[in-house]
Amino acid sequence: DYRLINHLHQNFVREWGLELVRDKMALQRLKEAAEKAKCDLSSTDETAVELPFIAADDEGPKHLSQVLTREELEHLTGDLVERTIATCGVALKDAGLNARDIDMVLLVGGQTRMPLVKDRVTEFFGREPSEIMNPDEVVACGAAIQGGVMHGEVADVLLLDVTPLSLGVETQGGMFTKIIDRNTNIPCTAGQIFSTTVDNQSLVSVHVLQGERPLAADNHSLARFDLIGLPPAPRGVPQVEVAFNIDNNGLVSVTATELGTGKQQTVRVTANGGLTEREIENMIIEAEERAQDDSSRRALVDLRNRAKGLIYTTERSIAEYAEFLDPAALDQLQADLDYCSELITNEHVGFQDLQTAMNQLEEGAHALADILYSQMAYDDEPYPDE
Repeated sequence: DYRLINHLHQNFVREWGLELVRDKMALQRLKEAAEKAKCDLSSTDETAVELPFIAADDEGPKHLSQVLTREELEHLTGDLVERTIATCGVALKDAGLNARDIDMVLLVGGQTRMPLVKDRVTEFFGREPSEIMNPDEVVACGAAIQGGVMHGEVADVLLLDVTPLSLGVETQGGMFTKIIDRNTNIPCTAGQIFSTTVDNQSLVSVHVLQGERPLAADNHSLARFDLIGLPPAPRGVPQVEVAFNIDNNGLVSVTATELGTGKQQTVRVTANGGLTEREIENMIIEAEERAQDDSSRRALVDLRNRAKGLIYTTERSIAEYAEFLDPAALDQLQADLDYCSELITNEHVGFQDLQTAMNQLEEGAHALADILYSQMAYDDEPYPDE
């Protein structure tokens, strides 16, 4: 309706140069006329919108008189219909089905009376939508059934609530690690164990997010909190469990626990994160549309994280075993290490460039390991009897 109201209003402004936005009575008349025109265009190709005396200026009263066609309405609302079809595709994918698996399609809401909606639904599902129920009454019937369930009058129907978006935390490299997937039945509980990324890390920052994109920056932030007091230890040694619990009311409790000491910190948020249904729907569709690009970005972040791990272990090996290396080999390994370290700090580095540098560093690291293995094998050989 808003699209149609805006269309009629803009035409009126172009014709008379008068705005109606501050006239509540005029806007109400315009809204009612737009709704009637929308309904008329479900059964006819064009309709007239007549609103006499809707405004006035120094020259006298002004009238709104326009003719709307079904083609204009479909042009104004076509993207909304396509977004609805895209949502159907997401729902089928989540259910592990395709359009041909659906036996019956029910339309819900008066807007589905538009011929364009029926045509697109028929095209997408390969069958015409059923007309056994009034689209205007479907929601009311569903609410009545749920009311009967809650009062114990209906026993053979179960309505399950689910998480609208995946929930998880930000991890190394700005990745989004899902802990509870979208459409998981609630109440539910899930957790995952993480560790530190630097030596002697004394705290872990937990960034709670929801969404469907692989990078944290592209998802919706819910909360941040710190778990402090971790005992000094090399990276990767401390174990921190992050657990999510969603109750029947959709309240989410996120708890981070250091398993060695039992230190714990908890934060509570709502499952929808304050997002509207439209915002949630847009996030899901955007994730589908950007899946290919996101896959490439995720691959680069994964490679960068692996490179950081290789750099860390190589640096430690050089510090401990440099004396066993030939000076020329050590210089080459250090050069490869420095180059790889430089690349991972470059925000614009390409996947192939980083992969090549990492492969070169791995070759040097493997050569170092071979030398150390040979040295240890030599040291373990028994000496001949004197």
